[in-house]
Amino acid sequence: MHLFDVVSAHMNAVGLPLYAVSATRVNLPDSPTLLFLHWHGFRRATPLQLAGVTLPRRAVPSSALQFDGPWPNSAAAEQQLLDAAWRLGAWNLERLQRRACNSAGAPASEAHDCRVAFGDNAAAYPDEPVIGAEPETRAQLMRLATEKGYARWLFQPVKGGVWAGVGPADDSLDADGGRPSDCPVRPAPRGPGARTVYQLGRIDQLLLP
Repeated sequence: MHLFDVVSAHMNAVGLPLYAVSATRVNLPDSPTLLFLHWHGFRRATPLQLAGVTLPRRAVPSSALQFDGPWPNSAAAEQQLLDAAWRLGAWNLERLQRRACNSAGAPASEAHDCRVAFGDNAAAYPDEPVIGAEPETRAQLMRLATEKGYARWLFQPVKGGVWAGVGPADDSLDADGGRPSDCPVRPAPRGPGARTVYQLGRIDQLLLP
């Protein structure tokens, strides 16, 4: 199933706006792609009602989804992410290429980033920050990433998100914040840098002060 269709279905089911969408994939051929939907919303931590007492709300945990492919290469998975970001009206898609955090001399921050990228509870929150997918599978992929490295993608949707009206005007967007056509941007080969940003939005009009 297309990633865009899956994201759209979950947005309709959850009924909350999205803050961001991220994805993680181990640097191995045909490795599963983990997709994380980061919701903007809060809920009561307990249904308990106490007279005169306002109980605190907690952030809704992110949803984790697993896509097994088949992915003949990383470009095939990235193309689906580009298309989802494009159709959801994202201004750009960022790709971070990360090395194996078990490398000699790697700082502890790299291990922390790896745990976050795979939805692990790195900060030891009272509640799990991510739900869905198989936690054991995610843990296995995370351990594999510490040896092989991984890639992580991030975009912020306008359609169904919290970013409508934020940032520069984008003439490629429809009234609902999305784009109906296929994404014209193609995956770029991995270069020497760890960060790649795909620019998706455009401004066709001359903006005058």
